Amino acid sequence: MKRKQSIDIVAEIGWNHMGDMGLAKKMVEEAAACGADIVKFQTWSVNRLKPGPWDTDGRREIYLKAQLSEKDHFELFDYCEKLGVQFMTSVFDLNDIPLVKSVSQKYVKIPSTECANSELLTAVNGNFDNVLISTGASKWQEIKEIDTHINRSAITLLHCVSSYPCLPENINLPRIKELFSITANVGYSGHLQGIDDAIAAIALGCTVIEKHFTVNKDLPGRDNKFALLPEELRKICDFRDTFLLMNLDQGLELQSIEAEAKELYRGRWSG
Repeated sequence: MKRKQSIDIVAEIGWNHMGDMGLAKKMVEEAAACGADIVKFQTWSVNRLKPGPWDTDGRREIYLKAQLSEKDHFELFDYCEKLGVQFMTSVFDLNDIPLVKSVSQKYVKIPSTECANSELLTAVNGNFDNVLISTGASKWQEIKEIDTHINRSAITLLHCVSSYPCLPENINLPRIKELFSITANVGYSGHLQGIDDAIAAIALGCTVIEKHFTVNKDLPGRDNKFALLPEELRKICDFRDTFLLMNLDQGLELQSIEAEAKELYRGRWSG
């Protein structure tokens, strides 16, 4: 399988907007201005949330507030189109696939919590051009079995460590190399505070870089606290652009820009 030659930067807005569509659009604007290729949200329906500790610790109320309606999905997609950035969202539930597919079939994200969900993987198979799959909190054997449920040519496996935020000693960059033994397109979804992990992942050959994104770290919600600010996202995008230029194949022989140095300086010292 041929590895793609571009590097997509994904600004993970997720639910940092907390249901405020004005804020969500502001985040899209800032991400696009920084050079991000894709902005990602999350799709869920609280009425299908199973009983759990979130029923008593306030998370159910947060999920309800941050839930995007069908109208919100189309509105955000149209806004992304207007600003020249791709819309993407994560699906956690089989029932949300028809909605996401009706909005856009170009991208879909399978979050780490669902990367071993064979029913969900099978359901997205053939329905989307690009399927990004985070591999956090997963056993290696589960990751190796992903392509038994979905066409390998459509997937990009994202190395991910599901710890929020993640410490440098737990980032485990060597795992990226091993993911290349499973699929040609490997990416990185990171939770380290700052940009160092994203820069390293680009240098290791990742074709997708996803980082949480916000416009204000003081906004409510855990993810806003360790998300990148616009100036940090811009640095990643700028590095990506320079990295791609540095990797243009100029062959093995000296380049024309070196001719003057060869003529003027070769052999100028005696002895």
